[in-house]
Amino acid sequence: MKEQAIQYVALDVHQATLVVSVRDEQGSIVMRATVATEAKAIVGLVRGLGSRVHITFEEGTQAQWLHDVLTKHAERVIVCNTRGRGEIGNKSDRVDADRLSELLRLGALKPVYHGASGLLTLKELVKSYVALVEDGTRVMLRIKALFRARGIKTPGASVYRPSKRKEWLARLEERGARMRAEALLTELDVLQELRPKAKAAMITEARRQPGWKILRSIPFLGPVRVAQILAIMATPWRFRTKRQRGRTSAWPWSRGRARTRSSPKGSCAGGSGSRSREG
Repeated sequence: MKEQAIQYVALDVHQATLVVSVRDEQGSIVMRATVATEAKAIVGLVRGLGSRVHITFEEGTQAQWLHDVLTKHAERVIVCNTRGRGEIGNKSDRVDADRLSELLRLGALKPVYHGASGLLTLKELVKSYVALVEDGTRVMLRIKALFRARGIKTPGASVYRPSKRKEWLARLEERGARMRAEALLTELDVLQELRPKAKAAMITEARRQPGWKILRSIPFLGPVRVAQILAIMATPWRFRTKRQRGRTSAWPWSRGRARTRSSPKGSCAGGSGSRSREG
């Protein structure tokens, strides 16, 4: 019995619709379509193409959801990264989908790992914690910038303390600046209240992962860093070898190798700088 031919399907993903391009093994486009960005519509289209379907779409906000929806209904699903490829000719949703389907057929796509469906909860908790830390840092910088813009020095962290708040606000003579500072300080209070809860939830979830004990045994890796590694790295088996150079290497990535940056005047390695001698 003759084996069924592979259908190469590319999706150009948008919030409301997907632009679909389907090629056969000879490279001819056999179908173009536009379907709603809904699981039922997408699965229905894929099932209608037969049992041997290879699907690709670009990394984005909906990539993990699409990957999980389509994995059960396709022979192969590739989330790809096309950054670095030069744009040639006109650009449109249909052109993008056609280009992706051809690259998929040729095996010329760079895949992005999306296989750790069991880590979705940890990934979301890590994102929540990191966002709270980053938002808190931004608010703190805005508070200090507000005072510094008026020639008021803000050494240390006393400007953030509730016990010193009235004293610091009194230094702002402008009513608008004082109201803005009050709003920023209130925002900071909320973020600082949420941060410990997010951290505790993240660490609790990370402890359930089999790699927790191994990573925690490594010196200088605290619970927060281990949780982030588990969520981002997911599994060491996603890397081809531990010794190979580049982004496919597990060993340099996981050990946090120090980066060296150089300039005509000097270099910086591991956080310390040195200036070259000119002569």
